[in-house]
Amino acid sequence: MSIGVKVVERPIEQTSYVRATLSGLKHTIKHLLDREQVTTQYPDEKESISRRWRGTHRMLTTEDGKAKCVGCGLCPTVCPANCIKLVPGEDEQGNRYPLVFEIDEFRCIFCGYCQEVCPEEAIHVGRHYENSEYSREGFVYDLERLMAQTHPVSELWDPADPKGE
Repeated sequence: MSIGVKVVERPIEQTSYVRATLSGLKHTIKHLLDREQVTTQYPDEKESISRRWRGTHRMLTTEDGKAKCVGCGLCPTVCPANCIKLVPGEDEQGNRYPLVFEIDEFRCIFCGYCQEVCPEEAIHVGRHYENSEYSREGFVYDLERLMAQTHPVSELWDPADPKGE
């Protein structure tokens, strides 16, 4: 049983490594000599981010300053990263509220499921992305810290607008 070898003839333009190297050097030199500044001076200049950017969480409040959350337990149930801790409570009038509501931002994958499933539209993923702390405990956001967030909230993808415009 013999093995057949097929020889493919290619033009010299496709097989010349010297030509490809010179083409790459041409592009590099062109970018070196280009005087247009493309670097953003970060702390002073900030580029705009998408309206659908999913960053740090935010808990919306009612007019009297209480959290809109009713402690239904849907957000910790649907969370794939298991980063939400919720302990529901109930007051004398029978209104439910969260006794403990914590989000571990280190474990969060910023999927936005908590925002989508919330029946009261209380929890939102915000558009804040500058998160820095000196300890790991600083990345566990409790209810007071979530309510104190003032950044704009993310506008998640709308199926009625498939292009996201």
